[in-house]
Amino acid sequence: MDKLVISGGHPLHGTVPVSGAKNAALPILIATLVAPGEHRLANVPDLVDVSSMLSLLGRIGCPSLVGAVNRIDTSRVTFCEAPYDLVRKMRASVLALGPLLARCGEAHVSLPGGCAIGMRPIDQHLKGLEALGCTFELEGGYVHGTVDRLRGAHIRFDVATVTGTENVLMAAVLAEGETILENAAAEPEVEDLANFLRSMGAKIEGAGTSRIVIQGVTSLAPAEKPYSILPDRIEAGTYLVAGAITGGDVRCEGANAEDLAPVLSALEAAGCGVERGEGWVRAWRDGPIRAIDLETRPHPGFPTDMQAQFMALLSLAEGSSRVRENIFENRFMHAAELLRLGARIDIDGNLATVHGVEHLSGATVMATDLRASASLVLAGLAARGTTEVLRLYHLDRGYERLEEKLGAIGAQVQRASEGRPAAAPRAAG
Repeated sequence: MDKLVISGGHPLHGTVPVSGAKNAALPILIATLVAPGEHRLANVPDLVDVSSMLSLLGRIGCPSLVGAVNRIDTSRVTFCEAPYDLVRKMRASVLALGPLLARCGEAHVSLPGGCAIGMRPIDQHLKGLEALGCTFELEGGYVHGTVDRLRGAHIRFDVATVTGTENVLMAAVLAEGETILENAAAEPEVEDLANFLRSMGAKIEGAGTSRIVIQGVTSLAPAEKPYSILPDRIEAGTYLVAGAITGGDVRCEGANAEDLAPVLSALEAAGCGVERGEGWVRAWRDGPIRAIDLETRPHPGFPTDMQAQFMALLSLAEGSSRVRENIFENRFMHAAELLRLGARIDIDGNLATVHGVEHLSGATVMATDLRASASLVLAGLAARGTTEVLRLYHLDRGYERLEEKLGAIGAQVQRASEGRPAAAPRAAG
């Protein structure tokens, strides 16, 4: 397995190009199933999770050709199953449930895996799909669903769930009549999925709000033009924090400032300068980091996927900060690894109190999930000495060419094998 070796203490300066959003690409890739034919998708990030989703589509009978524009042929579906060997690697595979039921009237999907950040059950997915007329059996770790005809329904989610909203949305576009989703997730990635479905002929209103109205259609067809995935707000936020934590100045090219609003506000509150422009955002720091309080909330609140990165930043703040995690249980596992770098963090249930320290010191740390990995990289960039981040495969699930992009703005980083001694880190480029 690979590790990332970081020589810390170097302020980062420069521009980082933002890749397509992982959390938008995955549902859009599987949504191609609802419209038979060849689909063309642009700005698809080159990530392990994307490769896993393309493998799942291939297993179903839909081959793909990867390039500057990805081509996916969904003319035929020969296998209505998302097997465990693929789903265990990536929770988003459960998104096959809605499209397969809409396309084939049947789906056999393994219960999901992915990051170890809590149970994340799929009860809201099943509740919504059952309201559309589907029936389910759970056996041997699989969900087996069938439906004779999808019919519109009025559905209120008990909690705002991103993947649950997406799964039901993808089925509802082919349901007979009107479907209304209440307490729907309003994340930009849900809106991007709706825009993609609209490009194929779906009738959807309200995406990006908590109330989505879908008028079912009898069939959909691939869009005439390639559909471009929206920029990754979490990747952009991570690089902005990289500039802030090192006392540097980083501009993210291709980022959408509106989607990043809660992250940018938190950076400003923490003493960072922020500048917004059309298709770019910039953050810098030339003074002390200020302690702040954060609470993760569904969009448009502060995103849970940026919580770990901000915990790393606040580890160096003047004073004590409080970080409350309201979305996922068990999402403070990175705290124990930050302690190895010299951070002072107290955990009480879903509340972390981060006592700022004067400096962090390099150490060997182990990633536990995707965003936890990013927080350890950020801490390593600011720490004195050398930091080694193990289990780098977590990062490869969600960050495209991480060490290359960091190296281009002045980070001294190197990817190496865990089985051999690390060479001296160096800046890329």
